[in-house]
Amino acid sequence: MSHNLDDVPEHEVFPGVHGRFVHSAQMTFAYWRFDPGAAVPEHEHPHEQVVNMLEGELALTVAGEEMHLRPGDVVVIPGGIRHAARDLAAGCRVLDVFSPVRETYRFDPA
Repeated sequence: MSHNLDDVPEHEVFPGVHGRFVHSAQMTFAYWRFDPGAAVPEHEHPHEQVVNMLEGELALTVAGEEMHLRPGDVVVIPGGIRHAARDLAAGCRVLDVFSPVRETYRFDPA
């Protein structure tokens, strides 16, 4: 199935953190757009997560260790590990890939 991200509705999942979500049979692709200074609070989930930094700068804290990500950086977070993120500049873009599918990010039309 083909998708154009311009046609995928954007959802504000956390204040200032907007996502567009594409699902395959086994994965969820989350295309995030962070407003300047926006943050994702510390949390955990059973899904494996691969963070792909696309634009801007992001502080990513994984299991209490903070790292600063720039475009081209990739981080793998195993399921069940606490993590958080916050924009460090004037907004950023991130692609997260989750396996298995992240059902909480299904925003099917009513």
